[in-house]
Amino acid sequence: MYRVQIFPSVSLYYCCECTSKNPRRVITLIHKEDWDHFSASAIIHALCCYAGMAYIINPLYESEVCDYLDYREKDGYTLETLDVYTIEDGMEKVIIHNAYCYVSHPHNPSFVGSELLGDLADRIWRSVGLSGRNKDYSYQLAESVRRLTPASFDSHLFALEDRVRKLDDKNSNETEAQ
Repeated sequence: MYRVQIFPSVSLYYCCECTSKNPRRVITLIHKEDWDHFSASAIIHALCCYAGMAYIINPLYESEVCDYLDYREKDGYTLETLDVYTIEDGMEKVIIHNAYCYVSHPHNPSFVGSELLGDLADRIWRSVGLSGRNKDYSYQLAESVRRLTPASFDSHLFALEDRVRKLDDKNSNETEAQ
């Protein structure tokens, strides 16, 4: 087993959609300052607290796991260190100092920046990757954030989930009408 401990956590980074090859979009981490620069809806995002998971890797597998992650995160990501936080009694608390994290930057050629929520929802709704339907992944991601970090609120993720579900409902109703 590769992981020793898992920590529900929050980040002082902001989430954004990017792509390595069209039409795929992934959720990645970027610096808040970059998000504010590219996002047309930075005011909404300033109210958010983005959730994630931090893993402590068993030292016996550290080299193997790091090699895999370096390969997987090769499309314009840099390895940085950051403090990992949790929220206790409404206050941010550092639970891991200097954790390694892959962060994207605007100079990454695959970086899309801010995308209209409706366009992104449509792309997610109709896209299928090697791991399955992207809409299912987005539903599972939103549910995991609610379950694992109930103190956080990611308005962008939840609004996106709502838009994708509405596309599901619309398509289901159109199919039934035929």
